[in-house]
Amino acid sequence: MSRIYDRVALIGLGLIAGSMAHAMRKGGLAGEIVGTARSPETRAVAAEIGLVDRVVATAAEAVQDADLVVLAVPVGAMGAVAAEIGPHLKPGATLTDVGSVKRAVIDAVAPHVPRGVHFIPAHPLAGTEHSGPRAGFAELFRNRWCLIVPTDGSDPAAVAKLRALWEAMGSHVDEMDADHHDLVLAVTSHAPHLIAYTMVGVADDMKRVTDSEVIKYSAAGFRDFTRIAASDPTMWRDVFLTNKDATLEILGRFTEELFALQRAIRTGDGQLLHDYFTRTRAIRRGIIEAGQDTAAPDFGRGAVSR
Repeated sequence: MSRIYDRVALIGLGLIAGSMAHAMRKGGLAGEIVGTARSPETRAVAAEIGLVDRVVATAAEAVQDADLVVLAVPVGAMGAVAAEIGPHLKPGATLTDVGSVKRAVIDAVAPHVPRGVHFIPAHPLAGTEHSGPRAGFAELFRNRWCLIVPTDGSDPAAVAKLRALWEAMGSHVDEMDADHHDLVLAVTSHAPHLIAYTMVGVADDMKRVTDSEVIKYSAAGFRDFTRIAASDPTMWRDVFLTNKDATLEILGRFTEELFALQRAIRTGDGQLLHDYFTRTRAIRRGIIEAGQDTAAPDFGRGAVSR
């Protein structure tokens, strides 16, 4: 692989930005990687482990002369960060993000992007339940999708360059408009996370089932809920508040389906249940066939290591 950007600035140094740093270094994709984070503790850890080439104290300092600037902060903080760095962005630079909501990010960030800077939102569909500067690893994006969401007037050459970076880090890349992205992610990520948080909360509330029993006798389904529910609370708070309409639409559909299943259980309609589970089982097979998980036991994670 060859260098794609001379200088990359990472604003936020958690799982995604850290994994980008590892992947770019491994592939020789960036000449210099500069990073910053709001927390002094995060900056100190990043410097200690050599996560990036230089750790600086402010976002404004990080973006100086950067060819690519990556906003890897919670969605709710992106507008304020964009306002801080806007005057310091180099003409011709590309500004991107890794947030899992796109319309709200565009609305918050775009007003602060100066003329001559290419704003190209993106969203890597990759992650673990871990967070922080020690959580990243170069293989996080391998065989995962990254959705690029060009804005009106996005320069095709700048989009192609950003696509090349994500592909070089191991991602499959597709392009999508912001509103469709937010609806798709409400189905595939946002609503499932909310359901997982709810199920873990229900278990916590059921005092007839003790904490030790929940932990000792967790079947694979509940274990997977707890894995999802361990995700970063600030990030997910912002996701639900900024993708409100799409998430509520999907939760409404989910509620209707749940009522139908409740009715089938109550009335003993085994045929409806069997047909429903057969149909949904096929979606799991499709995910495996698409290479987005394995058919191994324990939700494909039992033997997976970094």
